[in-house]
Amino acid sequence: MEIEIVFYSKADGTEPVVEFLNSLDNKMKAKVFRTIDMLSSYGFELREPFSKPLEDGIFELRAQVGNNISRVLYFFMVGSKAVLTNGFLKKTQKTPTSEIALAKKYRADFLSREGNKND
Repeated sequence: MEIEIVFYSKADGTEPVVEFLNSLDNKMKAKVFRTIDMLSSYGFELREPFSKPLEDGIFELRAQVGNNISRVLYFFMVGSKAVLTNGFLKKTQKTPTSEIALAKKYRADFLSREGNKND
C-alpha cells in the first residue's frame, strides 16, 4: 500500500523538514530520502531500524551515516498519508522531548488547518 508523504508547512509557508534536509550533507540527505521512500512504500509496516514509534502517535524515521544520526518525526493521517513534521541531528541516546513536543505542536497546527479539508 503506497503512503502519500506530506511535508508539514507552517502558516508562513516554511517547511521545517525541507529546511532540515537542505542542511544535511549529500550522503546523509540521500540516506534520509531513501528512508522516506521506504515509509512511502511500507507505511505502517515500516519498523526498526528505519522507523520507531515514540509517543502519542508520533514516530521517527531513522538514518545514520558513520557517527551522525538524523531523525525525522512524523505522524499518520486517516487514509494513507504520513505527515513529516520536523527533523534534527541526534546528539543523545534519547530523542529530545523538545523535538517530540514540536512534532505534536506541528501536528495540532496541521490538523486544525488541514484536517477538515476534503481530499
